[in-house]
Amino acid sequence: MYQTSQPRGDSPVSIIGAGITGAWHALLLAEAGRAVTLHERSDAAMTQSTSHWAGGMLAPWCEAEASEPVISRLGIRSLDLWRRHFPETAFNGSLVVAHPRDRADFERFARLTSGYRRLDAEGVRELEPSLEGRFRDGLFYPDEGHVEPRRVLPRLHAAIAKAGGDIKFGSDAEADDLDGLVIDCRGLAARDREPSLRGVKGEMIVIETAEVELLRPVRLIHPRWPLYVIPRGDGRFMLGATSIEAEDNGVSVRSALELLGAAYVVHPAFGEARIVEFGAGLRPAFPDNLPKISIEQERITVNGLYRHGFLLAPALAELTLAYLARGEIDNEVMQCA
Repeated sequence: MYQTSQPRGDSPVSIIGAGITGAWHALLLAEAGRAVTLHERSDAAMTQSTSHWAGGMLAPWCEAEASEPVISRLGIRSLDLWRRHFPETAFNGSLVVAHPRDRADFERFARLTSGYRRLDAEGVRELEPSLEGRFRDGLFYPDEGHVEPRRVLPRLHAAIAKAGGDIKFGSDAEADDLDGLVIDCRGLAARDREPSLRGVKGEMIVIETAEVELLRPVRLIHPRWPLYVIPRGDGRFMLGATSIEAEDNGVSVRSALELLGAAYVVHPAFGEARIVEFGAGLRPAFPDNLPKISIEQERITVNGLYRHGFLLAPALAELTLAYLARGEIDNEVMQCA
């Protein structure tokens, strides 16, 4: 990091976009004593937000399998911020499994990641009794966690209000119409400022069954259709893992078949589960799939979190706060015009 000049500390801060990125920025800045107004064009339900369709996994060690080191670095820092601000966050770890025929892919995942311990079949059973006899071994990442996006976003918004921040839903604010410092966290809607952004579709299915109990996200390694199963409580599970270069918000038949088929491979009881919901969100991504904080006088744009929104948002907000408070620049993430 190095230091540079920054906007004065007493200027009001307007943040556009109340999804996970904007909400964490508003929270940390409000707690630091800044006058913060968070603008969101949709209503408080946030059903049009990318965050509404997210998995909410906090898994920096697992993500190292297909991500640059900066993702793990920022993600590990974010875990501390989640623990500090939301101590009820579930940190039960992540479990990675595969069937014997996919052993090579399983070992590749192990080589590319760290922070795990290997389990034999008995270890898998002790960790997740519902998976008894299903897998002969696994990788357990004990320090990872997960959140339920649709529950934690309202908690974030409540924490912002408690810290003195103002949230305006139904506010289609334009940066040029706002006074003081503006932090743009609009995701894909910010392509008027960041034309290289693209949308990467992530599909999800929510199912319900009383036949399976899981305490943590389970990732199934497969060469064609990798899957994660995330417990949502009350017998519900989110199935996900697709990353499709398309900008529509529908779930394809092919993806649905692959996700449901993979869930059946994890546990046959999922074959009798009730389908509760299909959905998809568009993740904002730059060509390199890395996040970026762009600084241009009193305009800061935070974008490109790709599939790591809930993992990276706290750490990125902390970097923005460090810049505003002390002029610090993180060279891997921040760019100054």
